Amino acid sequence: MCPIDWVFSALLATCLPPADVPEEVLRTEIYTQARSPIDGKKLTAAEYALLQEQLREELTNSEAAISDELKHLVHLLRLRQLLKRVSPF
Repeated sequence: MCPIDWVFSALLATCLPPADVPEEVLRTEIYTQARSPIDGKKLTAAEYALLQEQLREELTNSEAAISDELKHLVHLLRLRQLLKRVSPF
């Protein structure tokens, strides 16, 4: 080997880290851990799915707890907002 090859191989070795994982491999990786959307704790995939289901149930229960009068008021406010956009008065 000539000295130029040694220099080139030394430069190449310093530029690329040996533990660098290709992006194609990272795209196909299956995640087995997740973070909680509430407090950021690490969760397993099963715990994350259970938490998502609990949050979904709480959301549907909270929508049922809203009174009809409040829903009507929100509807009127949205209608007012729409009318303000259409009419300058």
